[in-house]
Amino acid sequence: MIGAPLRLLVAWFVAIATLLSACAPATRLDEVTTDQPIQTPSAPPAARDDVPPPQRTPSPTPTSVPVPPPAPQAFALNLYQEGDFVPQYTFEWCVAASIQIMHNLIDKTGTVTWADSVQQGELWEMARARSTDSFNGANPLGWAQVLNEVGMGPYAVVSIADYEDALQTAARAIVDTGRPVGLVLWRGRHVSVMSGFESLGDPSQFPEFPVTAIRVQDPLYPYGGEQWGPSPAPNSLLTPEQLATQFVVREPRRWSTDLPTGYLLVLPVAKA
Repeated sequence: MIGAPLRLLVAWFVAIATLLSACAPATRLDEVTTDQPIQTPSAPPAARDDVPPPQRTPSPTPTSVPVPPPAPQAFALNLYQEGDFVPQYTFEWCVAASIQIMHNLIDKTGTVTWADSVQQGELWEMARARSTDSFNGANPLGWAQVLNEVGMGPYAVVSIADYEDALQTAARAIVDTGRPVGLVLWRGRHVSVMSGFESLGDPSQFPEFPVTAIRVQDPLYPYGGEQWGPSPAPNSLLTPEQLATQFVVREPRRWSTDLPTGYLLVLPVAKA
């Protein structure tokens, strides 16, 4: 009978142990003692002052394409208006008639036109009196001096060795001053007036420009010279080749001057 009570006693102790185990609080994971700390979610780490921020690569700057200079265009200028032309009244008065033409080309008011034959004779006498070694006529120096004295200047006589340079110089002077140029023709035996021109390029924009045509007022029209050919009609547009048959170099040995041999121009000068 001793075995039965013993078994009952053991069963009682087992029941008591089970009951105590069920009543004990559960152990939390974070309360377990370990050698490593428990990792928990946290905010991103703050930026450090010693770490430079990421650098953005700048966008490449577009390479500028150079703009080519403008191409020269056809250019034309003519001071002539109807009524500006005056013929020379004798075969000697070409300088005086050219002075009258130049006055008319400069004076655009239209109120006073120089065309009187008596006045032309007086102008010729003025130019002849201011000329030297002119074979009893008027030379380019007297011509320029009269222009200056009557208020159309300043004008100066220049000699240019190269033909194309002479045309460019004359064209540029017309653009710069708005006044015509005197041309000494036939090696000094005759004169006419350049009132305008045509060129490839505006002389005020291009240092080099070919003159393609020249406007001429020749007071000897409708006559001419046996050696040099007929004088062109008023306001004629001549090619450089056509003008070159009469506009030729002048040698200084035939008159008293320090100018070298070349193409003679009675050239307007810009006013100071």
